[in-house]
Amino acid sequence: MTMAMVRGTPLYSSVTLLCRSFAQFRNLTSETKQGYHDHPTKILDAKDCNFIHEICRITRSKPRWEDNLLSLYPSFNFSDPSFFLLYLNHQNNALLSLRFFHWLCSSCGFSPDQASYNALFCALVDAGACKAAKALLDCPGLTPEPASLEGYIQCLSRTGMVEDAVDMLKQVGFCPSVTTWNASLLSCLRAGRTNLVWTLYEQMMESGVVASINVETVGYLIMTFCAENKVLKGYELLRELLENGLHPDNVVFTALIRGFCKERQYARVSEILHIMIAKQCNPDIFTYQEIINGLLKRKNSEGFRVFNDLKDRGYFPDRVMYTTVIKGLCEMGRPGEARKLWFEMIKKGFRPNEYTYNVMMHQYFKIGDLVEARKIFEDMRGRGYAETTVTYTTMISGLCLHGRTDEAHSLFEEMFQKGIVRDLVTYNSIIKGLCKNGELVRATKLLNELLAQGLEPSVFSYTPLIKGLCEEGDTQGAIRLWKDMQDKHLEPTASTHDYIITGLCKEGYSLQGMEWLLNMTSWKLKPQEHTFEHLINSLSQEDRLDEILDVLEFMFRIGYRLKESTIHSLVSKFSRDSFHFPDLRLEKIIERN
Repeated sequence: MTMAMVRGTPLYSSVTLLCRSFAQFRNLTSETKQGYHDHPTKILDAKDCNFIHEICRITRSKPRWEDNLLSLYPSFNFSDPSFFLLYLNHQNNALLSLRFFHWLCSSCGFSPDQASYNALFCALVDAGACKAAKALLDCPGLTPEPASLEGYIQCLSRTGMVEDAVDMLKQVGFCPSVTTWNASLLSCLRAGRTNLVWTLYEQMMESGVVASINVETVGYLIMTFCAENKVLKGYELLRELLENGLHPDNVVFTALIRGFCKERQYARVSEILHIMIAKQCNPDIFTYQEIINGLLKRKNSEGFRVFNDLKDRGYFPDRVMYTTVIKGLCEMGRPGEARKLWFEMIKKGFRPNEYTYNVMMHQYFKIGDLVEARKIFEDMRGRGYAETTVTYTTMISGLCLHGRTDEAHSLFEEMFQKGIVRDLVTYNSIIKGLCKNGELVRATKLLNELLAQGLEPSVFSYTPLIKGLCEEGDTQGAIRLWKDMQDKHLEPTASTHDYIITGLCKEGYSLQGMEWLLNMTSWKLKPQEHTFEHLINSLSQEDRLDEILDVLEFMFRIGYRLKESTIHSLVSKFSRDSFHFPDLRLEKIIERN
């Protein structure tokens, strides 16, 4: 296919276009200003390209050339379509050419022909300027060639404009090549739009390209199944490919391995590895990365064994894999091995990055080794890693975990002084730590500061405060915060209701607590077992037998059972002569327990 065909230029090649254009400019008029216009008697001759170069230079270097270009060359005919084609070829900048094109149309009476439209459209597509090419499509004079449209659809796909690509595939009046379909499938997959993958696949079936579907197409379908957590269906498609003597790329095998690791189907993972080796698609470091990551995420020590086996077989893990294994060992509670691997990584020339440092720092806080956590932080500072939101937030969260709220607050203020962004996670971490330490006034002040900063609060901004207020005996204050959450369209968690019910019971408002319990059922929230215990004890102190029976029925219905001490307390209290049970509800309910 010639370049002229690819770029959508009909009937004649680009060489022919240039020759014709040169011929038309042999007798260009003389001009009267700087450059060519310094010589009034000089005849402009486009054969040496100097005039075109001069126009390209002006439009490339002068910021507002549109204002005076016509006055520089008043007698020159800028409206000739052949001149624009020469300009487009010499300028070699699609967006500047588009600007020149619009100027010609608006100021010079330029009426573009099909060749001009097609040449500019192709230049924009080649430059990846999809939005500009899309706008040009609305021009009535443009009827792109099929090859140009295919390039445009592929350009849309590469730049992530997936919906435009899908719409364009519906509109074209021909059947695009399987390459174009595959490019669109891949872009939809990368964008996480698996629904569009299936829409495109249906269009492929209807368009008649089904005979051209190749292993790449099927690979994208397998990956789509994996992305939708339907890994078994993807595996079935793989088996069909293998039965036909075909096999996909490693990236498809890796997607299946990731999916089976997620479902803990390690026998399938092993099977796919054997298939890859049998088909000479040797698993690469990325494939093993998925296996190790999948195992360690589920705290399966087999991931560590696979990692060591890889090293024994001559593979060279990179920093990402080392970090993955270090994180996995930390989460499995094996900090000693994680630290050993840390030094091994450094010895092999992989300097820990900010993420690796934070993983280790978090682990030391988790096991209560604040001295080592601080050392990691200071080491990060020495290497220029510590001045980030993530690092400071990790330190603040770890210090709060161990009640070091004054140190945490100092770091929080230090962030402000150093211009380090304090995001929602930072605020939530210190609010939680302060509430846990009973410092509700400071925590409330930080919540108000968070709101004043224009940050959007989350459920975790409010929940620690609600819990703390309930424990301190200010349940009404907690309820006001709960209402504020709802006003901000935040859905309180079930535990938030548990705190409020328990708080109301402690303050002697058992009937109000019961109303909150009933509201939880209407909102499909499940109360905790101890919430029922608190409510029953509170109602018992007020001798509210009927309400207790209703609570007990609800409690048993969702699968909870009373503690033996609570049963004895109820029987003892309500078996006195002053209480009568004509319907024997209490005895029946206790029997159900």
